[in-house]
Amino acid sequence: MGSLLAIRRYELLMTQEQVAELAGISLRALKQIEAGKANPGLQPLLRLLYVLGLQLTLNKRTSS
Repeated sequence: MGSLLAIRRYELLMTQEQVAELAGISLRALKQIEAGKANPGLQPLLRLLYVLGLQLTLNKRTSS
């Protein structure tokens, strides 16, 4: 997930500093999330998605 957030940030030509500030999280936290070393809680994740113009979608699992 972190790499997808980083790719989207790059597409938007935004710096990590800009995204962190707009999402209300620390720069260190964003760097760790993008590197896959930390998982954000739900609220920080939703704020990141909003800043990056993304949305979270839930789908029912199919039986396997």
